[in-house]
Amino acid sequence: MSAALSDLWPFLVLITVGFLPNEIWRVLGLVLARGLNEDSQVVMWSRAVATATLAGVIAKLLLFSSGSLAAIPLSVRLGAAAIGFVAFLVAKRSVFVGVAIGEVVLLAGGYLFAN
Repeated sequence: MSAALSDLWPFLVLITVGFLPNEIWRVLGLVLARGLNEDSQVVMWSRAVATATLAGVIAKLLLFSSGSLAAIPLSVRLGAAAIGFVAFLVAKRSVFVGVAIGEVVLLAGGYLFAN
């Protein structure tokens, strides 16, 4: 095995085991969803389930943090999420702007108020 390949094998395993199986389902979903009406009950239900799942993950990360995020006070984490959401709304629903501003506020708050 060459030196370059021996350095890259963890990334190849990650792509093979983590990325490709998920990508197959995403492509299959795109192919199957092409003919669905965007206002149909199935599409609205799946959008609601996806939104609820994302909200649950965000709430878990904010309220029951682990690792380095647990060192940042809850008030800073909640404030960063709120400011990121306001930035999202002000920037005409730009997800990038909301996440970027929220991340900057979280990092600054973590730097200033970490335990």
